[in-house]
Amino acid sequence: MRKTVSFNQNWIFHPGFDPASAGRPQDGQAVTLPHNAVDLPFSYLDEKSYWKAFTYQKRFIAEPDWEGQAVSLIFDGAMADSVVYLNGVEVAAHADGYTPFEVSLSGLLREGENLLTVKVDGTENPAIPPFGARVDYLTYAGIYRDVWLQVKPRIAIAGCKVETPDVLEDRKRACLAVEIANPDNLSLAGGHIEAQLLTASGDVVATTSQPVAGDRVALSLDGLSGIALWDVENPVLYTIALKMVTDSGEDEMRVRFGFRSVEFTPEGFFLNGRHLKLRGLNRHQSFPHIGYALGRAAQIRDADILRHELKLNIVRTSHYPQSKWFLDRCDEIGLLVFEEIPGWQHVGDESWQAASIANVRSMIRRDWNHPSIVIWGVRINESRDVHDFYAETNRVAHALDQTRPTTGVRCITDSELLEDVYAMNDFILNMEEIDGQRPRTALRPRREVTGLAHPVPYLVTEYNGHMFPTKVYDQEQRQAEHVTRHLDVLDAAYGDPEIAGAIGWCAFDYNTHKDFGSGDRICHHGVMDMYREPKFAAYVYASQCDPDEDVVLKPVTYWTRGERNHGGVLPLIILTNCDEVELDFEGFAPRRFRPDRNTYPHLPHAPVIIRREDYPGAEFGHWGMGWQNVSFTGYVDGKVLKTVRYVSDPLPQALSVTPDSTSVANGDCVRVMIRVLDQVGNKLPFLFEPVSVRIEGPAKLAGPSLFSLNGGAAGFWLNVTGTGKITATVEAEALGKTSIALEAVAADAPSV
Repeated sequence: MRKTVSFNQNWIFHPGFDPASAGRPQDGQAVTLPHNAVDLPFSYLDEKSYWKAFTYQKRFIAEPDWEGQAVSLIFDGAMADSVVYLNGVEVAAHADGYTPFEVSLSGLLREGENLLTVKVDGTENPAIPPFGARVDYLTYAGIYRDVWLQVKPRIAIAGCKVETPDVLEDRKRACLAVEIANPDNLSLAGGHIEAQLLTASGDVVATTSQPVAGDRVALSLDGLSGIALWDVENPVLYTIALKMVTDSGEDEMRVRFGFRSVEFTPEGFFLNGRHLKLRGLNRHQSFPHIGYALGRAAQIRDADILRHELKLNIVRTSHYPQSKWFLDRCDEIGLLVFEEIPGWQHVGDESWQAASIANVRSMIRRDWNHPSIVIWGVRINESRDVHDFYAETNRVAHALDQTRPTTGVRCITDSELLEDVYAMNDFILNMEEIDGQRPRTALRPRREVTGLAHPVPYLVTEYNGHMFPTKVYDQEQRQAEHVTRHLDVLDAAYGDPEIAGAIGWCAFDYNTHKDFGSGDRICHHGVMDMYREPKFAAYVYASQCDPDEDVVLKPVTYWTRGERNHGGVLPLIILTNCDEVELDFEGFAPRRFRPDRNTYPHLPHAPVIIRREDYPGAEFGHWGMGWQNVSFTGYVDGKVLKTVRYVSDPLPQALSVTPDSTSVANGDCVRVMIRVLDQVGNKLPFLFEPVSVRIEGPAKLAGPSLFSLNGGAAGFWLNVTGTGKITATVEAEALGKTSIALEAVAADAPSV
């Protein structure tokens, strides 16, 4: 019977690598995976500090019950150019840093203790995508995803692809393509495989079986009734439970999937035959200090932020395949995914292109059962046309998966369309400030971009971002313009039926190379900062949900007289999904305002905008007059649903320390946010005081213990190293101490 266990514990990490030393234990630091080879400063970092090789070693015992079994290691991701040695002998190599690889140990293990050595090299090797030129993000270094030890029969289930044709019919089907691993060519006589279709609660819906006669078995579960479709609002998941019996023993595998159909047409995107306008953001998988090396909980939390806080219905995994934990969570919460191969503008030689084509295969084979993934990106982001290369990436993608369309992201017009969907990074907004050739334009028409007279499926995959970078603590007037640009593009996308949707650049700020960003090695392009703390523009997206899901009421203001040019707070954008907003400024009669449908006719929920002509007198005062408290109240169907307040004299009142969860699994991680709040609970946006963090219990701090607030807030992540009580104490000299208690619990059963 198959056994899969975590292999993350008890590694030794050593900077540098010497192949002559791969067969003997080396001195180093005891670490737990996922691990970042070089932790970095929050900003003004040296990206070349990890451009070198590193050594990971682990000693382990070959158990007696492994005899006669297939034993392997599965690396979910290591950055990059990995070489694996067992007892000093090279047994595997894998160059790509984003796709998984399996290392067979069968027949190579010694009785008793064995030494595993892994070399990873963070150098930006031009032979490996995405490298070869400048890249606008960092790739870090290390074994930054999970590693698993798997023991299974010598004849085993290698994989299973599930397809669900005809999901709109009353009777549905699930078609299974099962791959069989039989490296020793053992006899399959009498072998058979059974498949059960299970609900999320474990109830059996249907069963089928087939004899095993080769390296592939096709099974079909037909005539299925009562099947619920996977949808963004109701992401129903099912499981295929496979059991194979041969003379080598029994093997089992479980595959989770959903019944759903996707279609991109010139009239837009359709999920299960229903038209859905796509509204999303791009996501980099990086975090402050620790790079890529955060585990399951951090990946889940990012998906939850995108779906539940930002209210998106799609995310693009820019610019590489991302963690399986992230994709699993997207399946669970109904967040659609555009997944693409590694790369950024540069296309290398034939060998480089062959590696990229291999990435297409690896990406699709790893992720083809995720119902959340609706489109494959098989072109290097923003690259030039390379006909033969992209003809092959599309051919490979379609051969592997005929249920999803392909696309490739461009930033050039009139590009050759080899994919099913034309995808464009449209940064036309703001270009009027550069060339002055056209008036302010949110998005270009589809025909202007494609150069094609006939309609084609069309998707906007980036906008804003580097055209208007905005720091979380930037002045209010810039924040308001940042908000306006996101509103303008979203409204244009909703108003153009030929645009399937728009995916903005980007969700979170991220560290980058010296050639990009603000000189501090940060691209401040996100609607949230690197800690996932929202900027005002985040509420552009959040406010597009229905109020029965969540009531959003966010005035784009710090509420102070002297922050904007010329003073005051007008014009004041209020991002909301309420029918009306009442402004109650102390000393003056309350007034109600409705959403601005003249400016934003297409958005599901237009913002309220209060302009200077609405208050032409002295209500908001002139310089030298007293400033007053204010409240904003949101109404839906005449009922009060939410009120927010601002005080005229904000002062530090509370040091808030909030974990994402108070229960954390051993071997996982948790984010903790620090915020300094005023008298009514608003964050103080220009506070940069230092804070210190002290941890007691089975956890390690990812990053420094002393750091500064970043506009009134900062975050840190804890990696849990055991079970029991964890206490985190945050101290600021002017605000005292705040402590929180967490509970580290035993980890769930392993999964690959």
